[in-house]
Order: sequence, then C-alpha cells, then structure tokens
Amino acid sequence: MDLIQQPWPWYVAGPLLTLIMFSLLIAGKNFGMSSNLRTMCSISGGGKFSDFFRFNWKEQTWNLMVVLGAIIGGFFAANFLSATDSVDISEQTKAALTSAQFENPGAAYLPAKLYGLEALTSVKGILLLIIGGLLIGFGSRYAGGCTSGHAISGLSNLQIPSLIAVIGFFIGGLIMTHLLFPILF
Repeated sequence: MDLIQQPWPWYVAGPLLTLIMFSLLIAGKNFGMSSNLRTMCSISGGGKFSDFFRFNWKEQTWNLMVVLGAIIGGFFAANFLSATDSVDISEQTKAALTSAQFENPGAAYLPAKLYGLEALTSVKGILLLIIGGLLIGFGSRYAGGCTSGHAISGLSNLQIPSLIAVIGFFIGGLIMTHLLFPILF
C-alpha cells in the first residue's frame, strides 16, 4: 500500500505514460478529455441542432471509458488510497492563501472557500463558477482541445498547434495566479 499511496517517481510514471501514448499512436487514437463532451452531446442528440455534433460517436466510446476510469479511479484514490487529506504546500503559499482569507491552506485538496457549499450560495461563487466554466469551455473549443489532449497527446505526437496551446495554457495560468487571483480573492 505504501507504494500506491506515495507519488511515483518520474522514471516510473514517465515510461508508463510513454507506453500508453505509444499504444494510442499505434491504434490511431488521440487522447483528450474535452472531446468527450462532444461525444456525450452527440449521444444525447446534439446532431439534430448542430453539424458539429453529427458524427459517429461509437468510434469514441473508448475515450468515454477513460473518463469513467478517471472518475472511478479518482473516487478510490481519494477515499481508500490517500494517506491523509492534507496537501504538502510551501509555507510561502500557505501564507499567501491565509492572507487571501483561505482557512487552513493545505488541510485539504480542495479549499472549501472555492469548492464548498458556501461557494454555491454566494453571488461571487456562482459568478466565478459560471464565468470560469464558460471560459474553460470556450478555450477548449477554440484551442481544439484541453490541457490533457494538447499537453499529453498533442506534444507526444509533435504537433506544433499543441505546443502553441500548451504555451498559452502556461501563460494563462501565470496571469491567473499572479494577476487575477489576488484581485478575485
């Protein structure tokens, strides 16, 4: 159990990820999570309203199994394989989060201020969820994929658009962390 509960070193996780990506490349598949939304909309009949959702979704059922596996695996990891709920973050990060009125930073993976029920009962929390969801949805569609699709699958296939998208993700993350986050919180 100790082996499973600890972070795996790069020399184990990296080759495993390489093996998975090589298998997908041989099978002619592209990995990415945001493409599953298109598949679910197609299954739900979205093709009646938009040509974008009119495709053979049955060819993408393997990727839906990836999502199901991520959900089930995440549940088991969080509830049965986590040694503790606390997160190892630096003292500097804890101090910054405390000054932004986050209670007990590092005590849990998801801070209650952002992910608790109180976020759904405040106007600010609801606006952050709606605007953030719209921006993520628009960004994923505009970039032609999400962070997992571009950073893992696209870069491993040496796709220049994925490199550009990943650079954009990092720039966006830096802007959010250093400029927008202090304003919002």
